Amino acid sequence: MITRILLAVDDSPAGLSAARTAMDLAAVCGADVRAVTVLLDGALESALAEIRPGRESVSALHARRGGGQTALLRHVVDLGRAVGLVPETAALLGEPAPAILDEVRTYAPDVIVIGRSDRRSPGQPYVGSEVRHVLEFAEVPVLVVPQTTPA
Repeated sequence: MITRILLAVDDSPAGLSAARTAMDLAAVCGADVRAVTVLLDGALESALAEIRPGRESVSALHARRGGGQTALLRHVVDLGRAVGLVPETAALLGEPAPAILDEVRTYAPDVIVIGRSDRRSPGQPYVGSEVRHVLEFAEVPVLVVPQTTPA
């Protein structure tokens, strides 16, 4: 029986498809949903600031990216409300797969729902490296959702 769903979501088309799928699944099962999105730790912005001084500050870049995270999670909550749910949300910081797996240990879901990433490594035709990492190390079932057209 599915009573707790961990949705790992980003703003990609597959990520948004995963959000819709997770909400539909939760509505059918009567499950709770915790939606998480992961903001990389900022190493890229710091490196860019060093090689391109005088451009937008690192803190301004972080703030802008954090605003995108907030908007994404608001959208997920709206998707949940449309089917009668109020999902929990969390904005995490770090590398996506390890942050998601840490959240799995904390939240103890029955299933993880994640979008199939198009960011693949060479020779890896089906899922991206972060999704592959979650699939390899998750100790609960993982539902990988491809990009779909909204109904």
